[in-house]
Amino acid sequence: MMFEHKSVLLEETVDSLAIKPDGIYVDGTLGGGGHAFHVCSRLGEHGRLIGIDQDADAIAAATDRLKQFSDKVTIVRNNYKNMKEVLNDLGIDKVDGIYLDLGVSSYQLDTAERGFTYREEDAPLDMRMDQRNPRTAADIINTYDEMDLYHIIRDYGEDRFAKNIAKHIVKARQEKPIETTGELIEIIKAAIPAKVRATGGHPAKRTFQAIRIELNQELEVLNSSIDTMIDLLNPGGRLSIITFHSLEDRIVKNRFRTNENPCTCPPDFPVCMCGKVSKGRVVTRKPIIPTEEELTENKRSKSSKLRVFERV
Repeated sequence: MMFEHKSVLLEETVDSLAIKPDGIYVDGTLGGGGHAFHVCSRLGEHGRLIGIDQDADAIAAATDRLKQFSDKVTIVRNNYKNMKEVLNDLGIDKVDGIYLDLGVSSYQLDTAERGFTYREEDAPLDMRMDQRNPRTAADIINTYDEMDLYHIIRDYGEDRFAKNIAKHIVKARQEKPIETTGELIEIIKAAIPAKVRATGGHPAKRTFQAIRIELNQELEVLNSSIDTMIDLLNPGGRLSIITFHSLEDRIVKNRFRTNENPCTCPPDFPVCMCGKVSKGRVVTRKPIIPTEEELTENKRSKSSKLRVFERV
């Protein structure tokens, strides 16, 4: 299957970087290279793009898509949480822009054997963004205790039936290990009232999201990486992040706000005493969202939001 992914908020993201032709830019979630292609198109002779991704299929697809820019592009298989080390290895200290397109690619969702989608009945419970990871979604489903499963589904999936879903999972696995997406879907369906199943969208969507986030440590990686990425920017450089659910968006919003105003002094102090200095400004007071035209053309863009921070 070809690696296909329609880039979300494409023009808005590329425009938000205020690209300099001779600048250095980092795509921390390279995917199939959709955003990267348009960034490279704006780079001059001395411009450079560093593409980072965990997924071997994405690396192969992006390498092919960006081959006409091979003199400007360096692609590294890694996690963006290691961006500073990746750049150090390349002899790069600072860059002019960084962007992330979080979440799961269309290719990963549509490739059944990757186990991300809740629409396939016979796929293995995988969900690894980096297939070098020895742990899979099946390990979480079959080894986490009921309370841990409950907290993950409640916190990462924001599912009001989390407690009952966790209970049903533990009960089912006592008979046999839960090995496929289809098995898990049926267990989740049984844990949710029929009336809700009929009106509330796919019953497994939130649980699958929760397990995927836990397995790939998505929120921890995002939360621990934003400050470092801002530190890697040259003055005037920008960090642009596309999120797809409220948990990601809240982290980005809060980390951007803290980097803009890091002062921890009590509000009634006449002068700042903590010595913490602002790293820049939030460019997007409200997130940029898809146009009606994009929503019509690409339904997967529905929940996407773009926030931008500028280093000063």
